[in-house]
Amino acid sequence: MAARALLGWLAVAIALSVGAAQAANPAANPLLADRGKFRPLIIVTGGALDEQYQRLLESIKRQHAPFEERRMLLYRIEDGHGWRAGKPMTEFETRALLEALELDAQGALRVVLLGLDGGKKMQLEGYIDPRQIFQTIDNMPMRQAEMQHPGKTQQ
Repeated sequence: MAARALLGWLAVAIALSVGAAQAANPAANPLLADRGKFRPLIIVTGGALDEQYQRLLESIKRQHAPFEERRMLLYRIEDGHGWRAGKPMTEFETRALLEALELDAQGALRVVLLGLDGGKKMQLEGYIDPRQIFQTIDNMPMRQAEMQHPGKTQQ
């Protein structure tokens, strides 16, 4: 009987440790390292072939200079697989980023813009013209200061 109880407790302990291992570690969130350096643009889609998603990626490619001028950094999450600036992220990094932003990896196209301070500046569903994103950034006080004093990095 004691052995059966011990096995039961062991099974519960294993289940709890597996569940804890599967939970995202907030420290794995790559956005933490970007705070103060970049304005992350996070694009999440449940389908890499989504027409709006592909259109948005093409629009961003065509607007490369204004994107870099504003110190933006592109994150893409397609069907739960993440990329930061074109380089693959680990499963843990992807999950931590999604949890931090309270986003699901599946579903419709979502676009989130974060400021240099790490705060959400824009979150919407569906396609958005990158020029609207640039305009949102250009209206931010930190960006206004950057434009008035080119070459001086604001922190």
